[in-house]
Amino acid sequence: MELARAGLAWAAALLLAALGAQAAAAGDFDPYRVLGVGRSSSQADIKKAYKQLAREWHPDKNKDPGAEDKFIQISKAYEILSNEEKRANFDRYGDAGESQGYSQHRQFHHFHEGFYFDESLFHFPFNSERRDTSDDKYLLHFSHYVNEIVPDSFKKPYLIKITSDWCFSCIHIEPVWKEVAQELEALGVGIGVVHAGYERRLAHHLGAHSTPSLLGLINGKITFFHNAVVRENLRQFVENLLPGNLVEKITDKNYIRFLSDWRKENKPHVLLFDHMPVVPLLYKLTAFAYRDYLSFGYVYVGLRGTEQLSRQYNINVYTPTMMIFKEHIDRPADVVQARDMKKQLIDDFLSQNKFLMVARLTNQRLFQELCPVKKSHRQRKHCVVLLTGEGEKFDEAYEAFLTFAVANTKDTLKFVHIYNDRQPEFADALLMDDEKYRGKSAVVILERRNNAGKIAYKALEEAWQGSKEDNFILLDLLDQLRTDPGLLSSETVLSDLNDELAPMFLIRWLYSALDYISDCWDSLFHSNWREMMPLLSLLFSALFILFGTVIVQAFSDSSDTRDSPPSEKEETAAKTEKNDASFSKESNRIPKKGFVEVTELTDINYTSNLVRLRPGHMNVVLILSNSTKTVLLQKFALEVYTFTGSSSLHFSFLSLDKHRGWLEYLLEFAQDAAPIPNQYDKHFLERDYTGYVLALNGHKKYFCLFKPHRWGDEGGTPGSCEDYDSSLHTEARGRSSCSPGSRSLKNKLHKLSFWMERLLEGSLQRFYIPSWPALD
Repeated sequence: MELARAGLAWAAALLLAALGAQAAAAGDFDPYRVLGVGRSSSQADIKKAYKQLAREWHPDKNKDPGAEDKFIQISKAYEILSNEEKRANFDRYGDAGESQGYSQHRQFHHFHEGFYFDESLFHFPFNSERRDTSDDKYLLHFSHYVNEIVPDSFKKPYLIKITSDWCFSCIHIEPVWKEVAQELEALGVGIGVVHAGYERRLAHHLGAHSTPSLLGLINGKITFFHNAVVRENLRQFVENLLPGNLVEKITDKNYIRFLSDWRKENKPHVLLFDHMPVVPLLYKLTAFAYRDYLSFGYVYVGLRGTEQLSRQYNINVYTPTMMIFKEHIDRPADVVQARDMKKQLIDDFLSQNKFLMVARLTNQRLFQELCPVKKSHRQRKHCVVLLTGEGEKFDEAYEAFLTFAVANTKDTLKFVHIYNDRQPEFADALLMDDEKYRGKSAVVILERRNNAGKIAYKALEEAWQGSKEDNFILLDLLDQLRTDPGLLSSETVLSDLNDELAPMFLIRWLYSALDYISDCWDSLFHSNWREMMPLLSLLFSALFILFGTVIVQAFSDSSDTRDSPPSEKEETAAKTEKNDASFSKESNRIPKKGFVEVTELTDINYTSNLVRLRPGHMNVVLILSNSTKTVLLQKFALEVYTFTGSSSLHFSFLSLDKHRGWLEYLLEFAQDAAPIPNQYDKHFLERDYTGYVLALNGHKKYFCLFKPHRWGDEGGTPGSCEDYDSSLHTEARGRSSCSPGSRSLKNKLHKLSFWMERLLEGSLQRFYIPSWPALD
């Protein structure tokens, strides 16, 4: 009994010490000191101090390593002082209320010589000041996610966790998350953490409506994790994100065909020999990262049917071996062998062997990588180009050039070749259509001078036949070039190369369609209706349009039999055209030609008018409200009337009363042009967007923005009626001078026609988005 009492007393002492430590930590945070204001400061002074500090320490603008923590403290301080109840609690108890009141809610209850304590006393990590710091290096911000993470997802998949403070389930999955994150990061998977409390904008953008949430990101596409959070499920989830055709299974029957595809694919081919029955995840991730440069195959050495392959290349079946094959399939160009294949070892090996010995220039991107622009005299890069034809007739010349390239490989030299018939502009610019090269191969040494296509070059005086004499002449020119860069005396400007692999677009589109169908089926299986809404909207829109067309056609056919006499129709048409010329003010009469057709953008026609808009077409959308609809539509029609002749422009209007959330989601991607006020501002929901015009390109997923003309600024460029500062200081200045009641609504669309001209010229700033949001 004495031992029990002593143990209970010791436990109580530990708990009291923990409570005291946390109370001391809470007492160290002074919101007045953080914002630099006094205890008697007014709300206006507090708001002004917060705005100034928030701009200075925002992580997207301040690159200081401690900017994020400083910004969090500033936000927390403003959250306390802007709330009268929390401010009063802090002034009275030294705490805002989250941790105060331990004596009321977390006190000890004595009974029967023992004690009872609340289990929540052990959950101190929920406090934001004591959150787990292991995730800090993975924290994501909105701009970082859009500008860096999304483009990087085309090279590697990302596993992202959405978490928050006071989240019991977040603590529950933490041990598994740490283990899996560390393991997958070593394999090449990107890891990200979004704190929903501080990055609400990003959490909303990702579609995470609860915490914790786990999701995968690959090729810019988001997929949510639905299963139990265990190591095996998370590994399988990341593996399922990858395309299924990255690695081909290789045996004695198909290895010759696989290695011989180097000529058609214009890529080196990589074989991994291992005793694992399934392709390792590390190898799949590597194949995804290098899929644009290399083709990958996997050989399971324990499988019957791979013995001949293992004997031919002398494979040690007990040690993983990676071989890379280029133009010669009978011997590997390079080999690496290690008992434990690490990512760094594989990356170093593959980065040195991304190209064939004599790669064919099939597009402009490959040309720029193999033949980079000269940066300085010490970093000269020369390309030796074989211009030849296709077929057996030119094989001898190509083989001789390949042999010369293998024997004279240097860091400053790159050997490439092109097919004259596939790149005629490139060949004509270098050979000048000289008769002595017609029907034969030629060799040109060139150096790129700038990114605009300017090059210096010198062609061998005679056609290339691959003889010993040709080899000596080319070798002598390369030796002279090392000491005399002026040897490249000719200059010209090359146009961009044709993309010879463009016909593969259909196959890539087919694979993308199959992946999309698979994702939709998976979403349907898990009853994830939020993610299924775009597909369901598309199906119902198609059915509605089809059914509605049949009904309209039926009524149209039946009404044709009851038409008025032709004389009356002609008279009506004449009157209509006359009214069109003077732009009739009768809203109930719709002219048959020469009028501006403006349709309302709704959830029914949203898919067909934007999401599935044909390439090259744009929808110009006017933002209005119920009270401003009539006036703004009349002014909008007058401003865009002269542009209605373009069949690629469509005109619509969007009701701000119905779809404010959709508009504000788009404006998040145009923060420089249309900044959104801070969430703590009480006038956040009162921002006036009427008169905004958006030109939406549904196919390329970007939009251009027109903001209402500044009142009284007749000589300026179109700008926003209210900016970030004005919206935050509305209560200090009284009624805004930009409100609809203080000026004519028509002036909001002043100079819209000039903006339309710049739109057609393509000189407007474009704001790109990952995908079009649903129009709820």
